[in-house]
Amino acid sequence: MAKNRNYSCKDVDMLMASKSIASSFKTNIAELSAVRTDWNETYSTDLITKIDNAIETHLGIDTKKELRSATAALTSIQVPAKRDISFFKTQIDEDFKKETAKRDEILTTLGFAKHLRGVQKSNHESLIQLLYQFKTNMTETLRKDITDKGLNSTLIDNIIGYANAFIQANATQETFKGSSKETTQEVTDVFNAIYDEIIGICKKASNYYQYEPLKKEQFTFSKALSSLGAAAKATKKETVKE
Repeated sequence: MAKNRNYSCKDVDMLMASKSIASSFKTNIAELSAVRTDWNETYSTDLITKIDNAIETHLGIDTKKELRSATAALTSIQVPAKRDISFFKTQIDEDFKKETAKRDEILTTLGFAKHLRGVQKSNHESLIQLLYQFKTNMTETLRKDITDKGLNSTLIDNIIGYANAFIQANATQETFKGSSKETTQEVTDVFNAIYDEIIGICKKASNYYQYEPLKKEQFTFSKALSSLGAAAKATKKETVKE
């Protein structure tokens, strides 16, 4: 399970609010350096760079979107594949109705005997297995036996094409499923670290400027969010009691 975010606003709002606070921090670093020995010009510059890097590197990442796209591609293949598989079997049944042994051999060789029932029940794995077996076992000799009865060779090519596309789409989907958790966890950790660091600065700086309301607002996270037009809601308490 992916780690929860330490903030309630959107990632983009958190980062932009943090960037605003970091900029105010850099502007006032001459005064704020008196608060902590590790608050200096270098630290303030590095903080802005860290936030900019997070925005550039991670803000555009949407693994779930890629996963949805791969899943949609997989779904779009299933419908025509199942239709053509059904149409193929119907023609084999009809074309070889007087050669039942040959008919059964063809259907077994191409995966229908073992996997068709699962396909009809919309079983994902059954469809993959049938398509793969169809593609693998459709020899030129078998193709000729079938097309000599009148079945259009294009239908066979289409099913083989579905097999290639389906296997690729399925591999893509599984890849994104596997990477989604890891990537999301990594990005969440980066964002949480930035948020926690900014909130820490806000607590100390807002207390330092408690008698200077205008400067204090520059180090109030909810105010920074409000200036973006975002919901002024933060999970952690960002100011200290006066």
